[in-house]
Amino acid sequence: MPTLLRKQTLHVHVDFYGFGLQDTDDSLVPDPYPDGREDAASFLTAHEGRIDVESAGHTHTAALTAETWDAEPPEDRNIAWEVRQDAEILSPSGELEIRTVAGAHDEYLELGTPGALWKLRVYCAGREEVARLAQQGVPEGVERYLAQFWPADA
Repeated sequence: MPTLLRKQTLHVHVDFYGFGLQDTDDSLVPDPYPDGREDAASFLTAHEGRIDVESAGHTHTAALTAETWDAEPPEDRNIAWEVRQDAEILSPSGELEIRTVAGAHDEYLELGTPGALWKLRVYCAGREEVARLAQQGVPEGVERYLAQFWPADA
């Protein structure tokens, strides 16, 4: 049975309809966020050392809960998620920073084992509402993300 090792709750200042989760060792990321970002090609897009996440709102603050597990966790059914997608990321440092077009956030996600390949499942809710509200202002906490990480070899 999978065990939850770590849970973090962060605020993401989304800009230009997205943000990235990028290894904290920039020297090991050939194309730092937002270089090579594809416009809404997919909810998640994997690049070497980073994952791009496409939002439904241009500029807003989203809530991100990140969970690190020792094995693949069960699917989350606590709320009605609007979208879900899986990806993989190699994290040489074992830490991911949140990146936007404006730059890096002060907070980061602590995964653990440096150099590990991680599987990742990202869920999102509040997309329809943030798309509407972001046309009128800068909403906070409307779009919510859950990112579940576990070792690829688990």
